[in-house]
Amino acid sequence: MAKGKENRIVVTLACTTCKSRNYTTEKNKKNNPDRMELRKFCTTCREHVPHRETK
Repeated sequence: MAKGKENRIVVTLACTTCKSRNYTTEKNKKNNPDRMELRKFCTTCREHVPHRETK
């Protein structure tokens, strides 16, 4: 079995303005227990806006 893979989880990122779910990424829940927020390009808003982790 792979060592160290139990802390990585797949999270979905949603746009903060239009709430569309555009991106998926991985994060280490042990090192980053808070919700992730990245500035990404939203295809529906057609601009770079913050995307926040959703459940």
